[in-house]
Amino acid sequence: MTKAEEIKVGSKVEPLRKTRPCAECGHPSVREHYPFCSDRCRSVDLSRWLNGSYAIPVTEDETKADGSDRD
Repeated sequence: MTKAEEIKVGSKVEPLRKTRPCAECGHPSVREHYPFCSDRCRSVDLSRWLNGSYAIPVTEDETKADGSDRD
């Protein structure tokens, strides 16, 4: 048995991140597509961002957004 085989057989590998539900469908996420469960769900989410379905709200007057009153 080679050293690499010994490491594979005797080691317990901890995942880098705790699995959580997919942001799109709720299935458990997988390491390759984290935080999504598949490439399809990741692509759907990216498509929504690119089409403008998701947006970060902004205010018309930036001085009101920071909460300071400089009058």
